[in-house]
Amino acid sequence: MTQKDQAVTRTLARYLVNARPDDLPQAVRDHAVRTFVNWMGCAIGASRHEAVEIAIEALSPFGGPAQASVLGRAGKVDVLNAALFNGISSHVFDFDDTHLKTVIHPAGPVASAILALAEYRCVSGTEFIHALALGVETECRIGNAVYPDHYDVGWHITGTAGVFGAAAAAGKLLGLDEQQMVWALGLAATQPVGLREMFGTMTKSFHPGRAAQNGLVAALLAARGYTSSEQGIEAKRGWANVTSTHRNYAEITEGLGERHESLLNTYKPFACGIVIHPAIDGCIQLRNEHRLDPESIASVLLKVHPLVLELTGKRTPQTGLDGKFSVYHSAAVAIIDGRAGEQQYSDTAVHEPRTVRLRDKVAAEIDPAMPPDAVHITITLNNGERLEKQVEHAIGSVKRPMTDADLSAKFTDLAEPILGGAATARLLDAVWKVQTVADVAELADLARPDTAAS
Repeated sequence: MTQKDQAVTRTLARYLVNARPDDLPQAVRDHAVRTFVNWMGCAIGASRHEAVEIAIEALSPFGGPAQASVLGRAGKVDVLNAALFNGISSHVFDFDDTHLKTVIHPAGPVASAILALAEYRCVSGTEFIHALALGVETECRIGNAVYPDHYDVGWHITGTAGVFGAAAAAGKLLGLDEQQMVWALGLAATQPVGLREMFGTMTKSFHPGRAAQNGLVAALLAARGYTSSEQGIEAKRGWANVTSTHRNYAEITEGLGERHESLLNTYKPFACGIVIHPAIDGCIQLRNEHRLDPESIASVLLKVHPLVLELTGKRTPQTGLDGKFSVYHSAAVAIIDGRAGEQQYSDTAVHEPRTVRLRDKVAAEIDPAMPPDAVHITITLNNGERLEKQVEHAIGSVKRPMTDADLSAKFTDLAEPILGGAATARLLDAVWKVQTVADVAELADLARPDTAAS
């Protein structure tokens, strides 16, 4: 390890402490607002999901005073539990943002931690968006340094890297000095959470929730002088060496403040694993172009990137959460319904007879040359006719991003059933204008149904 590599944690900490809101290009700040809009819509929309209900029922009796909101729900919980519950809620639909280079879902750990903190102590919208951007930058750079090896051995990188983003963002809002930020990053390093084995279960959404909570704990402890290793990331027995067989520390330290990974964050149009999105996109296009009747289809062949079958090869999903990791189910609902929203991933939807019949006709083959956001689809009809579609870049990718209008529509679809139409419209307008508010806690208040209805 070079001398430069020996100062990774401190170099990152120094950048975070010295960074000012005006240092960020306007495009980075605007993208952070988009990230916040998307995250809040996802968190509100899933606020009544069984995973959230169970977590609240199980843990609230052991929590502290009512300090922060669980978005989309009445009442408040303590700050640390709010970070956990909102992290779970924002991810359980698998509808949240994705940094495609690392498949990290950046907002869940970071926004969940700092919104809870912002309800405990006043944080302006400008400060909040700055901290969010820094947190996303931190976790994505650290993810870059170990991806794909870290992910390949089985770590869920959203939890393991997300804890650094939460610690960095919370530490920024707490005003940590350089030494304290080093300790916060070290405390984050010792708290990795998330195994890919848990995909398709409630525990997957626990990962960003716990990362948010752990990162916030790291910053709060460091603020009080709780020490950690000075090289929590890069030491021989530090995070990167223990959790990955490959490391490239330049991804963390080079171009800080100049190259912005946060600009590569993307937003999902479909409520499932990101690697399935090209197949869904292409199937919807073929459905609409040819007015496909599912009963007229003899077979569907998908040629996909290798990660598709590794991550989403569930042939016969038994629950809605399972369905989010089934490329077969996703292709079927895309053709039948022309969409892949949360309704298409309910427990009922995965057992719907028409869907099951078509799902059984879907096959997927790995094409090692296929880019991760591309797919080739061949649908063969009962009469022998073949329909083909090559998707070069799926909708929602960096090349074909969702627009602000798309994000607003997604937010409305998710939040309206929870808050009602008028309250959702008020909140959406306020969230887009987050950088102008004096106290971000006002937005959390608008996201609680007891407040939204008044």
